[in-house]
Amino acid sequence: MSTTLIDTFTTILVDTFGVEADQVATDATFEELGLDSLDVVELTLVLEEETGVKLEDEELEDVRTVGDAIAKVEARSLSA
Repeated sequence: MSTTLIDTFTTILVDTFGVEADQVATDATFEELGLDSLDVVELTLVLEEETGVKLEDEELEDVRTVGDAIAKVEARSLSA
C-alpha cells in the first residue's frame, strides 16, 4: 500500500473533514471517523482532484475502510 496515498488520505481527512490524524489508519472505517455516505462521495471528489483518479459510484459500494478506498484508488490508477 502506497505511503504517498496514505499521506494523501490523511491530509484530506484531517483538512477537509476534521478527523484527528491519529485516528486515520488503513483499518479505520469511515463510520468510525465520523463520515457518512455523502462524506465518502465528497472524499472521492477531493481525491480525484488530488490524484487524478476517478472512482465511480458503484465502486464505492463495498468501500468501508480507509484501506478499502486506498486499494480502489491504487487498482484504478494501475488500470488507467
